[in-house]
Amino acid sequence: MSSSVLFLPSSPLFLTKQACPTKGSRTAAAVRCRGGTTLSEAHVEEDGVASVGRRHVMAAAAAACGVSVFGFAGESMAVKQGLLAGRIPGLSDPDEKGWRTYRRPDDKSGGHGVGWSPIIPYSFKVPDGWEEVPVSIADLGGTEIDLRFANTKQGRLSVVVAPVRRFAELDDATIEKIGPPEKVIDAFGPEVIGENVEGKVVSMETAEYSGRTYYQFELEAPHIFITATAAGNRLYLFNVTANGLQWKRNYNDLKKIAESFRVV
Repeated sequence: MSSSVLFLPSSPLFLTKQACPTKGSRTAAAVRCRGGTTLSEAHVEEDGVASVGRRHVMAAAAAACGVSVFGFAGESMAVKQGLLAGRIPGLSDPDEKGWRTYRRPDDKSGGHGVGWSPIIPYSFKVPDGWEEVPVSIADLGGTEIDLRFANTKQGRLSVVVAPVRRFAELDDATIEKIGPPEKVIDAFGPEVIGENVEGKVVSMETAEYSGRTYYQFELEAPHIFITATAAGNRLYLFNVTANGLQWKRNYNDLKKIAESFRVV
């Protein structure tokens, strides 16, 4: 029986599965690097890849292929959608210093399927000139990537909103219940940057705003700030990255963006 490619064959990472599984059947699914080497297997049940198996496959494959599951996929993987159904403007007008506040609109769809509670809104600040970028249908993070922003001269950011129950049996989560900063960055850093974070963590801080705790990390290289917190039944990862020249020229602004993230 033939196989269908679920991600672009031209990308460094793609997934294949049996094209016509019968209902209720379990068939093998494999993640491969562009070179053709099978990295690991999950199972396909009925119409798709089982979610837990899929995540393990993607996380393991990402480090081997050098791509990220949650974070910033390369342009070769970007099959851009047009204006998405859930993409609603949330930027304020610039303040007196030229910074704008983004707040996730209450009416924005979450795309997380039946049974999910509404996403608790979040906000952050960016200098004027940053714009929302459509999330790619080729993103390995799938529906867990809620938002992307970019500025061609300064860098990029993404917001990941992931189900807490994927890693802890919690309904009213806090980041402290998920684990200490060291555990959180070791667990989720590789999914953001596509490789092990050992030796890459430059700084690790804890901040509290309005009674909610945030873990703030700086990693290099790649250059990236990651802010992590949790609320309701979701983990939030706010990722701000840039290339070497952008990082050097805009370090203070990128750090200010990362530290401005709040779940409201």
